[in-house]
Amino acid sequence: MSEYRSVATGLAWHDALNAGDVEGLLSLSDPDIELVGPRGSAFGRNVLRKWQAKAGMTLHAHAVFARADVVVVSEHGVWTQAGEVVGETDVASVFRVYDGKVAFLNRLDSLDAALNLAGLTHQDQIRS
Repeated sequence: MSEYRSVATGLAWHDALNAGDVEGLLSLSDPDIELVGPRGSAFGRNVLRKWQAKAGMTLHAHAVFARADVVVVSEHGVWTQAGEVVGETDVASVFRVYDGKVAFLNRLDSLDAALNLAGLTHQDQIRS
């Protein structure tokens, strides 16, 4: 798979998350997707479905970095509850895409941490 297809999959995943399109999000995710966050790892589409239902989050992409099946997206995250913004900050997500599906997602607090985890550098930026 080309890195551009991996990028398209990662950005489509963002679009589905931001639109609240649970079925679209699940269809873009591997059945055994690994979700890594501040509380550790969890696996599977059922976990993803539950996370999406309660996260109240949208992620707005700033820049994209990629090589092969690894994609890092620099984002501005906004969290809402009952229609009110309860938090926002810049974050970065690491995606691993296999066979056209997101198989791994880790959201980190900084772009540099995400690039380091992904084995990428600022030179791997393909879109701003």
